Amino acid sequence: MKRKSILLLIIVICSGMTMSHAQQVVRLRPGLEGAADKDTPTLTVYLPAADKATGAAIIICPGGAYRGLAKHEGEGYAQFLTPYGITAFVLRYRLGSDGYKYKEISADAARAMRIVRANAERWHLNPHLIGIMGSSAGGHLASTLMTHCDAGDSTSNDYVERVSSRPDFGILCYPVISMGDITHKVSREQFLGTSPSPALIALYSNELQVTPSTPPCFLFHTSEDQAVSVENSLNFAKALQKNGVPFDLHIYEHGRHGLGVGDVAPFTNAHPWTKDLLVWLKGRGAIR
Repeated sequence: MKRKSILLLIIVICSGMTMSHAQQVVRLRPGLEGAADKDTPTLTVYLPAADKATGAAIIICPGGAYRGLAKHEGEGYAQFLTPYGITAFVLRYRLGSDGYKYKEISADAARAMRIVRANAERWHLNPHLIGIMGSSAGGHLASTLMTHCDAGDSTSNDYVERVSSRPDFGILCYPVISMGDITHKVSREQFLGTSPSPALIALYSNELQVTPSTPPCFLFHTSEDQAVSVENSLNFAKALQKNGVPFDLHIYEHGRHGLGVGDVAPFTNAHPWTKDLLVWLKGRGAIR
């Protein structure tokens, strides 16, 4: 068996799905994790219908305060996106509640991006049209990859590690951005621990880490969000503007924290942010 096939071990292929896609679960580091599910980060692959596929892909980081993973912000987003030709990858990353912290969690997001990009041909993807999406704490993880990515290690023996972890675009839904005063305290504790240093807080306050090379971004938040302050999105957008990074910012008056798409398939009553996202994705060439 070829080495690529080993690294991309497919655990299960599910049938009988209601949407027009197949589902695969891929381990990020087969043979290197523990035996329990909590120690085994994975990507679940949702494929669009072959005749609709655009070659674009989005890695989805569900929210859950770094102590859980919200299904509606993972599978729900994938089911919304695939009919538009996007290949969706839902990331099950390791959690603070299971004893993992920022190094391992952020490494899972980086590894996921490298796996998708390194194997773009396998999934019929454009390696330059791979984005990352996250909600709440998952938005913090997505913005962490956007601001802490690298070009890869050209000397690595692992073909996956040789490619870039930089997303080509980001989608942040009511995200935690700051680890400072306006943060979501549970998310910060699960990600950084109970007594993080000021330097660590600053390093993962991602509004402070934006540079001109940060990828373009779509952000949405609601002003009545009581769990994660809208200031997180406003401050990140301000940092993007300061650094000349293209972005779309949408602040809605109404909508609870964690609303996701706001509906279930076939999404006839989805929240307006989803329509704005589709317009933005079309402008970036990710959908037709």
